[in-house]
Amino acid sequence: MSDYAPVKWTKNTFPDDHKYLTFLKKVFRHELRKNGFRRISLPVFEDAGIVEKVRELNSNLQIDQTGVTLRRNSHIGVLKAYVDANIAEEIQPVYYYYMDRYFDYSEEKGYHEDYRIGWDILWEKDPILDAVMIYINYTILNEIGLGEDFKIVINSIGSKKEQDKYREQLSDFYEWKKHILSETAKAYLDDDPIKVFSSEYEDDKILASQAPTMQKCFKKESKAYNENMFEYLEILWVPYEIDTTLFPNDDYHCYTIWKIYSTSNSKVISEWSRYNTLSQYLNTPKEIPATGFYSHTGIIIDLLRERQIKIRNKDKIDLYFVQLWDEAKKVVLPLSLEARRAGINTVVSLGTPSMKEQMLKANRSGGKYVVIVWVMEARSWVFQVRDQVAGTQEEVHKDELIAYIIDKIWDEKLDFYCPVKDLVFDNE
Repeated sequence: MSDYAPVKWTKNTFPDDHKYLTFLKKVFRHELRKNGFRRISLPVFEDAGIVEKVRELNSNLQIDQTGVTLRRNSHIGVLKAYVDANIAEEIQPVYYYYMDRYFDYSEEKGYHEDYRIGWDILWEKDPILDAVMIYINYTILNEIGLGEDFKIVINSIGSKKEQDKYREQLSDFYEWKKHILSETAKAYLDDDPIKVFSSEYEDDKILASQAPTMQKCFKKESKAYNENMFEYLEILWVPYEIDTTLFPNDDYHCYTIWKIYSTSNSKVISEWSRYNTLSQYLNTPKEIPATGFYSHTGIIIDLLRERQIKIRNKDKIDLYFVQLWDEAKKVVLPLSLEARRAGINTVVSLGTPSMKEQMLKANRSGGKYVVIVWVMEARSWVFQVRDQVAGTQEEVHKDELIAYIIDKIWDEKLDFYCPVKDLVFDNE
């Protein structure tokens, strides 16, 4: 490992990755805002004591002896923020989305940083909200070109009491079959029989397919809840598969759990569940119904690249200035600012004394038109303009340069985006 490598668990995100990440953030944000979600940002650290209560604590994610741990999912933070800010006094339910870095563990990567885009709905226990969660993700993945590369898998897991009853049934089922289980599955069985389903060993999976299903433990409420949710998904034309061995690793989930898998590599694209009982671990006055979902952006980006789906480069340079000596710089600098105001994506090669190096930068930038200004051009106001695509060169007067470039690149390619325009002044 290099002496300059990122700190443990973290990673660098370079411009080529940000191009895709920014695209995903825009797509998700647009869809979520249309559905009434508002953005929330949560602390990167969480109280280790609280995390331990919900069985998420892993000592490798603790920060020395500070009593804090790196966040692993949004649910604890969202609920704490909801209670702390008295959000229950607002109109319910509350819709939140987030775009943040989280830390997780997988057998493939070990402990690692994961940039997630997720959303939660709080204070309503209604299966239609779970269906909407899945529908939004289904819609987005189709819109970005992954429609043939994912499947939605769902399991009905009932209430906490029903899960406890199911654990007893599983213990009885595996009691005389322990000799068939792998050592990993045996360890899971001692800790929590439901965890046996997470074993990756083929023999364990075969045996799990023969185990009794959770649905046999359901009472009237759970049956109705899940029947309604599946009906909503069918109304929304969302295809899904049922996997009765799909269960969460933590015990605060209830009623429904879902994951979206890539069909090409079986990686989890998006996941999570309803988590009504989590609020009990936070000692809230009463239960806070909640449902949530998050997507792994790194996996989505890998899938886009594998399918050779590219992102339009909005940073493409149309005009690149190269100049030599101070006299040329004094002419180029204000002219470049005028070009930007005219909507032309413009870059100036400042601070580089060598014309050869500046031309190399111009070629590397991908700029379509390169304006070359030396001392003589600065004095005469007649510039050399090179068309990098056609390989031709023309002389253009300074006063005609901006109109010349606009005529070449077409008006519709001009960029007038300005975030400052979103400001609203009360005195207007």
